[in-house]
Amino acid sequence: MTAPTKEDIVRTREPLDMTTPADRERPGIDATALDELCVNTVRALAIDAVERARSGHPGMPLGAAPAAYVLWSRFLRHNPADPAWPDRDRFVLSAGHASMLLYSLLHLSGYDLPLEELQRFRQWGSQTPGHPEHGHTPGVETTTGPLGQGFGNAVGMAMAERIMAERFNRPDLDIVDHHTYVLCSDGDMMEGVSAESASLAGHLGLGKLICLYDANGISIDGPTDLAFGEDVGRRFEAYGWHVGTVDDGNDLEALELAIRAARDESERPSIIIVSTHIGFGAPTKQDSAAAHGSPLGADELAGWRTAQGWPAQEFFVPEPARRRFEEIADGGAALESEWLRRFDRWAEAAPDLAVDWSRTLGRSLPFEWATHLPDLSGRGPMATRKASGTVLAALAPALPELAGGSADLMESNNTAMPTELPFTRDHAGRYVHFGVREHAMGSILNGMSLHGGLRPFGATFLIFSDYMRPAIRLAALMGQPVIYVFTHDSVALGEDGPTHEPVEQLASLRAVPNLVVIRPADAEETAEAWKVALERLEGPTAIVLTRQDVPAQDRERFAAASGLARGGYVLGEIGALSNRLPDAAPDLVVMATGSEVSIALSAAEILAAEGICTRVVSMPSWELFAGQPQSYRDSVLPRSIRARVSVEAAGPQGWHRWVGEDGRIVGLDRFGASAPGPVVMAELGFTPERVAQEGRIAVRTAGR
Repeated sequence: MTAPTKEDIVRTREPLDMTTPADRERPGIDATALDELCVNTVRALAIDAVERARSGHPGMPLGAAPAAYVLWSRFLRHNPADPAWPDRDRFVLSAGHASMLLYSLLHLSGYDLPLEELQRFRQWGSQTPGHPEHGHTPGVETTTGPLGQGFGNAVGMAMAERIMAERFNRPDLDIVDHHTYVLCSDGDMMEGVSAESASLAGHLGLGKLICLYDANGISIDGPTDLAFGEDVGRRFEAYGWHVGTVDDGNDLEALELAIRAARDESERPSIIIVSTHIGFGAPTKQDSAAAHGSPLGADELAGWRTAQGWPAQEFFVPEPARRRFEEIADGGAALESEWLRRFDRWAEAAPDLAVDWSRTLGRSLPFEWATHLPDLSGRGPMATRKASGTVLAALAPALPELAGGSADLMESNNTAMPTELPFTRDHAGRYVHFGVREHAMGSILNGMSLHGGLRPFGATFLIFSDYMRPAIRLAALMGQPVIYVFTHDSVALGEDGPTHEPVEQLASLRAVPNLVVIRPADAEETAEAWKVALERLEGPTAIVLTRQDVPAQDRERFAAASGLARGGYVLGEIGALSNRLPDAAPDLVVMATGSEVSIALSAAEILAAEGICTRVVSMPSWELFAGQPQSYRDSVLPRSIRARVSVEAAGPQGWHRWVGEDGRIVGLDRFGASAPGPVVMAELGFTPERVAQEGRIAVRTAGR
């Protein structure tokens, strides 16, 4: 089929005289003029909201409104009455500072976002926060603002679409067939996460991913050429993308042609470089940094209105524009209705798949899925990373929604899924080779989760969680149940030395609200950690694992590993109680996580020989433990026992919450060293003898 030319698209009727509001209200408006009216309506709402809030970013909404309007009015498949329609196109505003552009479109399109909410832009309790927040505003697909994150999310959404299509579509009955669009700024193009994500997207040939790049040449400090002079088009060509250009960002027909060409390209993702004017129409601030992040001001706003023939009325929506957007919404409802009819035919032809579709979209786990968890008791010494790999391999066939991979560390992280093919250009398998791209991996995992239908996981060394931190934070903020597998969790990894030995990472991750960190002590706790992570739906989970073997705990002598689900539990008490009364308590509590639990147990044996009874508490997750009733926490850490010691081969930050003012902390206040792991641990004081000595001091101090 021959692609339409610009001449095929251009409307030839007489243009509307747009000098007065009365002219705009008359029936029979020329289509070109109506489009221009709609674009200016989007612009006006955005700058009015920023002006009223006395805060915000008017520049990009003014410049990018035509591109966004063409996309929303002529291409985007969505139904404002059902923002969660599974086969909708996804629209991601990666340049989240232009949030009023999105809010204007959502309001005009008929999403449940009243005009009053636009008038309360950036105010406490409004549905229009300064940057878009997923789950807070209807129609917002992801939380954006940290530049580049939305771009990575869009790559993840496009990958999820392919995985879901491969799993659920049947010949002549495609129920998963949609595009992902992302609107980016110059700043997004500068961020490294975009480069990582774009490289992977091009390698995988994500043909249903389309990026509109608002190239206005201005950033906060001034012209982008102060720091950014590369040829973005050639860079993306090198990544394997189809590149289109629109020289005039106000040319609606040229924009339509470029998007059509991108949609026709099925083998490569597409980027359309749209040359725009930041602050378009502002008399003195157009094409300047002054239009980027501050209200235009009363005089500039009045000048814009005069130049566009726009009334002085705040938040004015012309009736023809309102009706045009209603027509667009009606078209979206019709698209979903047609899809629902196709879905019914598909469900009748594939009833088992239909049940699985509903289950996975609802994030429910299969019936009795936990029976597939391997029994890891009695396995002898085993690295928890290897135990995790055993669990993952066993669960993959039982959980078809489980998808993810490693940042080029599959063998080290033990994330292989032996029954699954990898994700490639030709096959949307569930195992993803992310390459050495931790930041992109984190952002892509968020996009996969946000898309729906998948439970994504990603793995790397714990030390490199630092590269992922922005994406981890956003997963927690959005409540996305992403699973992180972080191995090589301490200085015990040894020879690779301090560059690869994490010290401050555990404390850093524990500081993230709504992130659950689990550091299991042995193979059985590792299996329980996976169970907790998969059952947790309201936020991400980090499973932190050893490189080295750790002994299996004697579960017949000590407590069952299922105590991990409560975050902390009494593993055992060693030594005779000095007080034989019925309510007698141990002399000391030693709490530990991960590989240091076995050190704590050995220290307790030393102290038992001295007549000190020690309660050993395995405390794999502070967050889970803190969420337990106070009565349970007091039963594990009785307030009457002031003598407490914590043991963890990591920075000590946060442990005072659990050990109290009389407690002792065995931790790290320095970086590690390069030597065999056991030597490093011993030299840095992670030995039973050191812990026993700290226990003696704690008992003496508590008894004063």
